[in-house]
Parts: sequence; structure tokens; C-alpha cells
Amino acid sequence: MTQSLTIRRPDDWHLHLRDGAMLQAVLPETARRFARAIIMPNLIPPVVTGAQAAAYRDRILAALPEGMSFEPLMTLYLTEDTDARDVAAAHASGLVKAVKLYPAGATTNSASGVQDFNKVRGVLEKMAEIGLPLCVHGEVTDADIDIFDREAVFIDRVLDPIRKATPGLRVVMEHITTANGADYVKAHEADLGATITAHHLIINRNHILVGGIKPHYYCLPVAKREDHRLALLAAATSGDARFFLGTDSAPHTDPNKESACGCAGCFTATNCMSLLAEMFERENALDKLEDFASLNGPAFYRLPVNEDTITLTKGAPVTYPEKIDTGDGPVTVFDPGFPLHWRVT
Repeated sequence: MTQSLTIRRPDDWHLHLRDGAMLQAVLPETARRFARAIIMPNLIPPVVTGAQAAAYRDRILAALPEGMSFEPLMTLYLTEDTDARDVAAAHASGLVKAVKLYPAGATTNSASGVQDFNKVRGVLEKMAEIGLPLCVHGEVTDADIDIFDREAVFIDRVLDPIRKATPGLRVVMEHITTANGADYVKAHEADLGATITAHHLIINRNHILVGGIKPHYYCLPVAKREDHRLALLAAATSGDARFFLGTDSAPHTDPNKESACGCAGCFTATNCMSLLAEMFERENALDKLEDFASLNGPAFYRLPVNEDTITLTKGAPVTYPEKIDTGDGPVTVFDPGFPLHWRVT
């Protein structure tokens, strides 16, 4: 039985770092394990121009503790006023690695997102021309669509028409939560990939609701039925290069999570690799963990894999802090509800 596993140092292809005191506190939790991360631009105000992305990158690097090595991969927030020339220039400079599409109102700080997709067609066409990926939060926001159906409806109503109208556009379906999402990716060979979070491999909607509401399991897209969780687990552990890790680690302070209208997001940066190793071992797929965490993402983004490595060792239950203290308040670390035995050594 495998007790030790060495893999290329992983990357996180979907990460929230926030800003200010929160950034200072949570950045080390990612930088300890991950070499690079695609940084989400949904700040207040959002990161919509190349100049704003450069300034945010500078703040991230300034917050990086001495001795840690980490590269933030910047994104731009797509709005109906986004300038295609600015996007192209930011990409050509090497600064921006993707553009993020939030349907308006889909998740935290998404009020500036897209409502009329015809207004961003020119930007999407430019992105297809230059090979810049579009990262999509794949949910519709129509009030008449059940929250558990919004990903599947988004694929049919929004994503598939966008891809058909924009040949060559490279798309990442972020944090997929359904068998529908996994099947859509598997049905298309070119220009399409998907990230999967650690927490969506572990929880289904019962974990959020049965026995009392668990606010620290509430995220968007919300966890779905058990059959969808199993479909995600099969995709992540398959070795299929179209699926790769995006933690969607999303810090919110406890008062903002444990309130009458709690924020969506799970904070997994601290224990993510332990979570993944546990789940991959359960599926007899430890040999596929490097593909998912370290190789498939760079291949899609056309970046080199990391040269350095990390080693995971199995032993006594892993201990990790229950909370991360920040200048804004405590942030609770995701608890899978079972012991973790794999630690990064």
C-alpha cells in the first residue's frame, strides 16, 4: 500500500485571495503548497482593466511572506463595457492569462457581470483570435430556474451558443458541480476544459442541509445530489486532461458566513492537498493525482509544468487549524467531516 507520493508542485486554477487584511492572511495558506494560481477578479470594485490587474498583482506580491515562492496569474472581469484592445494588450504583455465571465448576480461580487451577451461578442471574438481563455461561472440567474438546475440550464442556454458563435474560443468551465457539466466537457475534444474543487468531491447537498444548516459547506455553485458528486469524482480521478484542479477557495469571515444571509464559499487552501489525496486514494487513483493537480492545468493554459515537487506522506491523522485569523475576522477552514491521513512533507 502506498505510503508516500511525490508529484510536481501543484497549481490552483481558480482562487480567491480578496484584498487588504484578508489577502495578507490567506495568501500564505496557498503559497505553501501551490506554485501558481489563477486569481479571481471579483473585488469591489472589480478588476476590469490591464492597469487594475497589474496593480492587484503588485499587492499580492507585496503580501507574499519572505522566502515563499508563488506566481499570481491574473484575470480580467468581463463586463459589457470591457475594451477588447485593453484585453489584447494585457494578454500580449504576459500579465493576463484569462478573462472571467460572471453572469450578473451569480455569486459573490458579481453585480457587474454580463446580462446581454451580445454586448461582449467583440471581446470574445478577440479572445478566440489571440488564444486567451474564457473562464466561466456556469450558472444562469433567472429567478424562475431552481438553484440546483442553474448549471445545466447555463450549458444549454448560454455556454453552448457562445461556443458555437465563437469558433476557437478556449473555455474553462469553472467549478463544475454536475454530471451534465462533466459530460459536456467529455463530449468536446477541443478548446474546452473544466476545473473541479476539492469540496465538491466530498460534499453533496445533504451535507449542507441534513441535521441543521452548515454554513461553511454553502458555496456557489451549490453542491448537488450524490450522483453528481460521484460523476465529478470519476472525472477528477480519470486522468482525462480536460479536468484539473481549481479550488475556488473563497475566504469569508465567520460573521459573514454565519448570518441570516450568509456568504457563499468554502475555504480549502489550508488542507486542499490532504483532501485530494484522501479522495484519490479511496478511488484507487493516487497515480492520477499528479495529472489532476499538477499537469492538466498547465497543459490547457499552455504553460510549463513546475520543476519542483512536493511529497505527500500517509500516517497519523493530520492536524490543521480550525480557523485562520485575519485582520477582518476569523475564517473557518473546510472540515470534510472525516480524518485526513495524507500530509505534505
